[in-house]
Amino acid sequence: MTESHNSHTLSESTDVVVLGAGPAGLVLGVLLHTAGIDCVVLERASRTHVQTRARAGFLAPNTARILERHGLADGLHSRGRRHGTCEFRTEDGRFRLDYGALGHGGHHHVYPQQNLVTDLLTHYLAIGGRIRFHTEAVVVRDADGAQPYVTTREPDGRPARWTARYVAGCDGRHGAARRSLPAGAVRHHQHDYGVTWLGLLAEAPPSLDAVGYAIHARGFAGHMARTQDVTRYYLQWQRGTPADSWSEQRIWDELDARMRAEDHGPLRRGGLLERAVFDLTCDVVEPLRHGSLFLAGDAASLLAPAAAKGANLAVLEAEILAEALTGALVRGDTSGLDTYSDRCLAHIWRAQEFTGWMTRLLHAASLTSDRDDHGAGSFFLAALQRSRLNSLRTSRIHQHWFAENYVGV
Repeated sequence: MTESHNSHTLSESTDVVVLGAGPAGLVLGVLLHTAGIDCVVLERASRTHVQTRARAGFLAPNTARILERHGLADGLHSRGRRHGTCEFRTEDGRFRLDYGALGHGGHHHVYPQQNLVTDLLTHYLAIGGRIRFHTEAVVVRDADGAQPYVTTREPDGRPARWTARYVAGCDGRHGAARRSLPAGAVRHHQHDYGVTWLGLLAEAPPSLDAVGYAIHARGFAGHMARTQDVTRYYLQWQRGTPADSWSEQRIWDELDARMRAEDHGPLRRGGLLERAVFDLTCDVVEPLRHGSLFLAGDAASLLAPAAAKGANLAVLEAEILAEALTGALVRGDTSGLDTYSDRCLAHIWRAQEFTGWMTRLLHAASLTSDRDDHGAGSFFLAALQRSRLNSLRTSRIHQHWFAENYVGV
């Protein structure tokens, strides 16, 4: 990095600046570097934080194929586990769907996102990729001009300027890429499902060999294995209630009640490693391009976590964007950049539709804000919910539809 005319500001140029070292940013960085394109990944957090932040853990078949195609699937195959079963627990009993044998026959891989990020980062550095940790992107300037640039705050606090031909915003919904979009340049579509979850990471082995979805009058509860010793749980939560307002004993008792442990067997308990409260909201930015600035991952769209689509969309979008940028920078063909937004949005809206369907399926209507104008909607919506579950239990056609959309992006 060189000093600019302003002795207090550092300056450097590259072909592509990638903002964010999550799955989208790292897959993009690997593919660009492999194609011989000069790029740099800027990440405001530390390497340790990036490699340990817990996120999603279910990778779709298409995600596995992308990783395999680019030589990035060694960790997934050696430490991940194939998974193809989910169990629904309701007041009418329980039923299982072997979704891996339905639809197109697709399975998930259970592989915590922090493991995937570690694999991608290790590979990126091993092939000589550039990444700057503790470097906060402040704003993207002149994205609609001939020479866009990113202003950053360096690890020592000094300002810097990274000039590029293209900028890839993979830095989330609150990152610099979204903040830099001019008013009126894009449309923001947002929706709040009126549902809040308490997310839990428990130092406890899985209690069942399936993803568990429990529908209860007191609220939803979920069980998702992460490793042989760690399990992710979710509780539908009263919005505005702090994560630490319940004791561990009360949380486990509530999980037992909602998952009907008395009928189906006790949960394997352990210490809670992590608690987090989050509202089930979604949004989409449209289009995903403003001049030379492109959005991918959570910067492009946010999905409620009910269907585990976020990380899978991020990897898919990164591959599409890498192909488009390679076409423009190596072959002078910008057609891929011109169609990038439309291609990705088709996948995003499909994922949003199924995520919305899953969200409505899983949650007690009396505990959401989704009611009719007369305040009497809870019975009506609960009846619809029960009908959907019964159809999923009994209709082979419905089961095939579920399986195809559950694993698809």
